[in-house]
Amino acid sequence: MKLTAEISMYPFNENYLDPIKWFIGRVDSYPHIERVTNAMATQVCGDYLDVMTMLATEMQAAHEKWGKAVFVCKFIGGELNLAHSE
Repeated sequence: MKLTAEISMYPFNENYLDPIKWFIGRVDSYPHIERVTNAMATQVCGDYLDVMTMLATEMQAAHEKWGKAVFVCKFIGGELNLAHSE
């Protein structure tokens, strides 16, 4: 089963862009997960277990490296076309 997720990271850090860019770079290291980022959030799509495992791993790594951060996620079962726009 596929999973599409939208995730936003809000670091408790004055220089908030560095942790966000770092997190997105880490997401890009997963070859079986598709990623699209816009000004508000990052969308990812892939196998359900792959996406959930990646999120758990990378959110933990972000907390360990950068300290406090809020992650806001939305999930929808299935594969959405991340290139779609209106």
